[in-house]
Amino acid sequence: MTIGLGFTDQSLTTERVREIVAKYLTSLNLANERVLLVIPDATRTAPVGLLFKAIHEQIGQSAKALDILIALGTHPPMTDDAINQRLDITAEERRTTYGHVKVMNHAWDDPASLRKLGTISAADVKSLSDGLFEMDVDVSINKNVFNYDRIIIVGPVFPHEVVGFSGGNKYLFPGIGGPEILNFFHWLGAVITNPKIIGSKHTPVRRVVDRAAKLVPVPRSAFCMVVDHGKLSGLYAGTPEEAWEAASDLSDKLHIIYKDRTFHTVLSCAPPMYDEIWVGGKCMYKLEPVVADHGELIIYAPHISEISITHGKLIERIGYHTRDYFLKQWDKFKHEPWGILAHSTHVRGIGTYENGVEQPRVLVTLATQIPEEVCKRINLGYRDPRSIRVEDYANRESEGVLYVPKAGEYLYRLKG
Repeated sequence: MTIGLGFTDQSLTTERVREIVAKYLTSLNLANERVLLVIPDATRTAPVGLLFKAIHEQIGQSAKALDILIALGTHPPMTDDAINQRLDITAEERRTTYGHVKVMNHAWDDPASLRKLGTISAADVKSLSDGLFEMDVDVSINKNVFNYDRIIIVGPVFPHEVVGFSGGNKYLFPGIGGPEILNFFHWLGAVITNPKIIGSKHTPVRRVVDRAAKLVPVPRSAFCMVVDHGKLSGLYAGTPEEAWEAASDLSDKLHIIYKDRTFHTVLSCAPPMYDEIWVGGKCMYKLEPVVADHGELIIYAPHISEISITHGKLIERIGYHTRDYFLKQWDKFKHEPWGILAHSTHVRGIGTYENGVEQPRVLVTLATQIPEEVCKRINLGYRDPRSIRVEDYANRESEGVLYVPKAGEYLYRLKG
């Protein structure tokens, strides 16, 4: 049973949040249990601190343990200052009020920190992927989860380029999962393509993620949030599958913006929480559907200086390309990390590769601190961010120019 509320025209008060948290946690009876909260890093907009404090207020004293594991996926680890900001607490509160709460960063690339859960068989993969793949996929997870009696996922739901809508079990895979399942389902999503996946509720990738979650032997719960312009519009508690179902329905209403026309120029402004192209690419994913054929999408992020702290060298070597560029040269690329290939295609967008000629549908340009020679090497356009005056792009939709001041979370689609 799902407990929660959601609105399209108002936000939840702190009192209502506490009521939902109290009602759901009371139903779980977590006294003397070891509880692990799985939360997102700073690349997701959500009042994680509000939920953490409400949960701590409810079970912080009665549970045997209440700890936190940050679902980094392959993102860099969070510093203590960043963790405090994510939890909306001071360093002093971290030492005193919450001193008994252990906070851990996930380490996806450290085999010693992972434990294998099992394997999704080739037959299951074929069924889950609608026949696109037929291969065994190993599933591993952060081994710390086995020290707890209950996992509680706390995170927001938004339209997502790989899985359709984020949230739910996605905070386990790839959030705290190992590389095999991560690489597989990201490439599965890339083969289907971002425009077909993003904002679709039930997708082959979601089926794979939920199937992997069933291998986890620790009971799972979730608080799924829906955040609209920084305000908490919905909160649903239940199993990760049930809570996500309700939250994604509300996200569909709040996070998809419909336009009457396509745009030949899109200025997609990355907020500070996207500090590298690995996450700043969302400024492309969410807007690709409304860019006109042969149009230009500019990722405007003067604060970004890195392609990816973790994966930068690999991406620089491979570059950004369309899906067909890789599929039609599969023997050349099949041994590369599939998650890197997926990121590459999502940023570059859809297109064709015929007779050795690649033709992306749109031009993707970086207006960042990444130098022009690097942009050329990775197959993206370049603009000096100092040459861009944001006001020149505003209020020009009738001319085919779209300005998005905070891109990356709201999906833009054409009407009809």
